[in-house]
This record gives sequence, structure tokens and C-alpha cells, in this order.
Amino acid sequence: MKRTGYVNLPLHSGRTPRWLFERMVKLAGGVCEVIVMEYGTEHLLRRLSDPFWFQAFSHVLGFDWHSSGTTTTTCGALKLALSDVDVGVKLAGGKGKTSLKTVKEIPKIGDEFGLSSKKIDEMVVASKLSAKVDNACVQDGFSLYHHSFVMSEKGEWAVIQQGMKDRYARRYHWLSMDVMDFCEEPHSAICSDTREKKVLDMTSSQSREARKASLDIVKDAAHIVPTISTNSPLQTTLLDFSAVEHFTMPSHHEIRIGKDCMGVFMKAYELQPESYEELILIKGMGPKKIRALALLSELLWGVKASWKDPVKYTFAHGGKDGHPFPVDRETYDNTIDILRSAIEDAKCEKKEKMLALKRLQDFIKS
Repeated sequence: MKRTGYVNLPLHSGRTPRWLFERMVKLAGGVCEVIVMEYGTEHLLRRLSDPFWFQAFSHVLGFDWHSSGTTTTTCGALKLALSDVDVGVKLAGGKGKTSLKTVKEIPKIGDEFGLSSKKIDEMVVASKLSAKVDNACVQDGFSLYHHSFVMSEKGEWAVIQQGMKDRYARRYHWLSMDVMDFCEEPHSAICSDTREKKVLDMTSSQSREARKASLDIVKDAAHIVPTISTNSPLQTTLLDFSAVEHFTMPSHHEIRIGKDCMGVFMKAYELQPESYEELILIKGMGPKKIRALALLSELLWGVKASWKDPVKYTFAHGGKDGHPFPVDRETYDNTIDILRSAIEDAKCEKKEKMLALKRLQDFIKS
């Protein structure tokens, strides 16, 4: 079975100094350029989707092993770097309000790469689904505030996104080549130093039947939902158990059903989604509704979802806050110069080989 996991990082206040961020952009661009030259765009995306490699990458750029900025600022530097170097890979989205621009930036980048409208539409859906899954289907209490969508000219993509809870961040990684099903163990990898005691994980293979049951509930809502929500003098319903509209099951679970839930359920019934993916993309189908459907599946048919947290560090130039040691500017600049020199040498060597091949072809033709 493919392993998945998360990484928890404490929120550090303050901004990255301009002198450091400018170096981050240069170094990030150099690293990406070397990887694409040697292995191709797919390999770069595969490395970015690996939380261990990404963590090491952020440390090389100058971050501490446990800083939330290893995600947000590293992706920010990466976005600028990829816009400056021509390697066939670009990054859309980012932190806060910038993440909301992802669905508009993807088509622009797709047009630059010459991708088909169908492929671009698929990427937009992938961006929406990955965010919806980690915000609503994996209910670990972390709310997404960062979403980066890295895409290549070949139509490959990777997602690096982060959520916040109690001043701690958790990072989620996705890779298009590894996603067989957006709703069943779709993450490329996860790692964490802590495990939450109770997490509704609708992406677990153990939740497969619960997903099917949830879909059946909304598709058959015409007669199932009324038995759950309407107050009839001849029938006991879930809402009869409490004035605040919640029902406590014999286990540790709790169902909350309000008027907003019923409205979304009826909307889903009218749309008749063909898959769980279509179901969670319905507007208003958030964590509470998904949780309610999962618990109703258990209550009505005894189908249980997974309640286990799906869970599993490197310094080079120092950390921006001086731990474990301050950033050594001279060493940092030397690293950038060495990497840039290596790239230029490689380009010259490649150019010389191309000229040699051309001379050979001309000789053969003559």
C-alpha cells in the first residue's frame, strides 16, 4: 500500500529579509533548472511532491526544520524562480488570497504551454478537488490557507498545500502521476511529528463503502432525507433527540443536521452526482455535510468510515531566525554562483555537442 502522511510545522512570525528572499529565488531557480536539464519536468514535480525532499529543499534555501515558512515562502520563491527560468514548469496560486487566483492562473499558464482546453479544464478541476479533499474529506482540524499548483508543459501537475490549526501548520502533497482516484488515498506522501487522536478520513480505502453509501443517500434523498429530518407525530427522527438538532450515537460520533445541511442534500439530490468526486464538488458540500453523510451511512447501514489520522528532518545555509545557526551570506552566494556556473557549462557543452552533430550531418550530406 502506498504510504501517505502530513507534516506539522509551528507558525513563525516575521517576514523573510529581502536580502535572503532574493537569494532564495536565485537558488531555487538554479536547482530546478539543473533537475529539469538532467531528468526532465516529471522528475522535478515528483521531487516537489516528496515531503522529505521538499523539506530538505526549503532548508537549503535557508529555512529551519520546523518553520511553517518552509511551505509558504519556499513556494513563493519557487513561483518567482520558475517565472524567470524557461524549464517548462510554472507555479500557480500561493498563500491566502493568492490561492484563490489559482483557477485563473492555471488557464493562463496552460495557454503559454500550448495545452489543450480539455487538459486545462482537467487541471482546474484537479486544483479544486485537491483543496476540497484536504479541507473537507480529511477532517484533521487544519484549515487550508495555502495552495500551490505546479504544472508542466506536458500536462503534469503537483499540489503543495498547507492548513493551520492552533498556530501549527500541516502540509499536503499531491502528484498527478500517482493519483488514481481523487477520493481514495490520493496523496503522494505525508509526514508528521504528531498524530491527531480522531480524524475522519474519507480518503482511506477503509472508507470506500462509506463513500458509496454517502452517494446513495443523496441520490435517494427523496425518501431517505425526510425520514431523517421531518418531525412527524407518528415517527421518531434524528432531530427528535435534541432541541439543538444533534444526535449522539452510542459511539464517540455525533451527527448534526440543520436546515443548511438539508438544503445542500436536496441540491445534491437534484444534481444526482455520479461519483463521490462530483458530490464533494457541489457548492456548500463542506466538512459538516460530508461528516453527516458519513455518520448517517454508519447509522443506517452499519458502514463505517476511517477515523484514523493518516500519518509518518536537514540544514545547509542556516535558518532565517538564527537557529540552528544564522544564514551565512557568503556561503549562500557561493552556492548560487557554483550552481549557475555549472548550468552555464552544461549549456555550453550541450551547444558544442549540437554543433558537432550538425557538422557531422553536413559532412555526411556532402
